[in-house]
Amino acid sequence: MLAVLAALAIVPAVLAAPAPAQSLGDRLDGALTISGVSRARTGAFALEHTTGRVVYTLHRNRSLAPASNQKLAVAVSVLDRLGPDYRIQTAVRGRGSLTGSTWRGRLILKGYGDPTLTGTDLRTLAVAVRNQGITRVTGRIVGDERYYDKRRTGDGWRSSWYKVESPPLSALVVNRARVDGRMVDRPALAAARRFRAELRRAGVTVLGPARTGRTPSGSVFLTRIRSAPAATLVRSMNKRSDNFFAEMLVKHLGARMRDAGTAAAGCLVMRRVLAGRGVPLRGVRLADGSGLSLYNRFTARSLGRLLESAWADPVVRQPFVASLPVAGVDGTLEDRMRRRPARGRVRAKTGTTSAASALSGYVGSRYLFSVLQNGSPIRWENARRAQDRFAQALAGAL
Repeated sequence: MLAVLAALAIVPAVLAAPAPAQSLGDRLDGALTISGVSRARTGAFALEHTTGRVVYTLHRNRSLAPASNQKLAVAVSVLDRLGPDYRIQTAVRGRGSLTGSTWRGRLILKGYGDPTLTGTDLRTLAVAVRNQGITRVTGRIVGDERYYDKRRTGDGWRSSWYKVESPPLSALVVNRARVDGRMVDRPALAAARRFRAELRRAGVTVLGPARTGRTPSGSVFLTRIRSAPAATLVRSMNKRSDNFFAEMLVKHLGARMRDAGTAAAGCLVMRRVLAGRGVPLRGVRLADGSGLSLYNRFTARSLGRLLESAWADPVVRQPFVASLPVAGVDGTLEDRMRRRPARGRVRAKTGTTSAASALSGYVGSRYLFSVLQNGSPIRWENARRAQDRFAQALAGAL
């Protein structure tokens, strides 16, 4: 009888015992369990990069559409190959000769793919021409966009995305190809016309019309203007997830590194950068810079290793990490994870299309992670909720 009573006394204590705490891996796995998002089409990878310990994986080698997480490869490649301080020029060249204050011949506005070029920049170039003593031009104003190919969209883009997801691509684009509130189809011609108008405003009489064409051999350099540093361009691209910046930078990589201003050449440069950094390329396909192409594929492990290589690189690390949106603070994460522990501690690149949602980045100085989710279509609201829970769980383990 006494033994029975003793046993009964133990029961409440057993029932009141606290449940064992969940491991970080269990919390991360639970975060990704959400209705409307297929686990079979989800890839995830989380690493404690201070120790190299993998803390979670789910289908880490599954080849999935990355959406705008593609821009992470663009950012690292630009910073790696061109350097954080690299600037893109726009030049004015002349074909002809100067007699007194008259330029007898044509002026060429040569574009090299600056995505930030504005009308104000053209005004600066026009004033510089006038300050060289030129008050009259007898020939035409030529807009040269030949540094890039003539494709206005990316390979694998839906036709409906033209001018919606990105302005038309060209090596010579001013004000993102907008003229009087509308987006034009021939950005180089619009740039030449605007430059002609700015020359006249600066006090330079121009007799010839504005046209597009090639910079002729024997032309002479007159003046130029340069973009902000590459670190700033990458920051603008990633903070806003700017498709136009991404595509222009990929073509610039191709033009600079392979003498071909095409997305294909730029993607080849990116692939070689990834390979050189030890990023696993099995399951990776690169077709554009923005992540819009239906042909792009990445794995969560590959993105994780890309993040790891960027963190370990003293040249790339600071500008790359600074380019990523901060949870609850700015960019495409301004309205996400607005509460602690993730707020202010998570820096990550978002990605959203009708078929893919992604989030990859850093949690403090301890963790890095990548989550790729695909669907047909995907319920992106639910996918984002799962991603945010995943990042919050990592932040809570700091």
